[in-house]
Amino acid sequence: MVSPKKAVVLVSGGIDSSTVLALALKQGYETHALSFDYGQRHRQELEAARRVVAALGAASHVVARIDLRAFGGSALTADIDVPKGRTIEEMASEIPTTYVPARNTIFLSFALGWCEVLRAEDIFVGVNAIDFSGYPDCRPAFLEAFERLANLATKAGVEGRAHYRIHAPLVQMTKAQIIRAGHEAGVDFSLTHSCYDPAPAGLACGACDSCILRRKGFQDAGLPDPTRYAHG
Repeated sequence: MVSPKKAVVLVSGGIDSSTVLALALKQGYETHALSFDYGQRHRQELEAARRVVAALGAASHVVARIDLRAFGGSALTADIDVPKGRTIEEMASEIPTTYVPARNTIFLSFALGWCEVLRAEDIFVGVNAIDFSGYPDCRPAFLEAFERLANLATKAGVEGRAHYRIHAPLVQMTKAQIIRAGHEAGVDFSLTHSCYDPAPAGLACGACDSCILRRKGFQDAGLPDPTRYAHG
């Protein structure tokens, strides 16, 4: 019996990463889920990540602890207000304050290190460049550059024992397309969390960029939104 290929999958507990985990499993990978406790302003996304991984199944799940609050510079890691009530056009016009400096570069670097230990060659990430184009580290050009770096910066890559690949199956999909793909792959979206500024009880604010995109995505996909919103 041929052993399945191993893959590290970045799982934040949101719609996109949950869908990517489900797609990697459908493709037959032995998945190893990686989440981050990086000093984000709320714990709900880590709880959601644990729920999603438990429901979908993975060979292992690691929550790496790093402190990006040491640098701040983001509404998610410093005392900066989360933008609320913005239009889709406003979201696409600038890099928002919820951008965490170099976050995806840091996360992918951790995933690459774990790949080398696991003798895995595939990293799955749920970045998307369509419905949230404000983040520079969600673009195909960034992913291509990191893939080149991965094969230059590792012992396994230099010795020719591994050829690392970055998989971003959602990068050119709309939020509605992602939700449909996740639904078809068996994701229970009631387990996921998207809000940047949830209420203490965990209810989504309904007004941050992520909540607005989530709500619009479900509406456009023609599927019910299971999210519990604090307002509306």
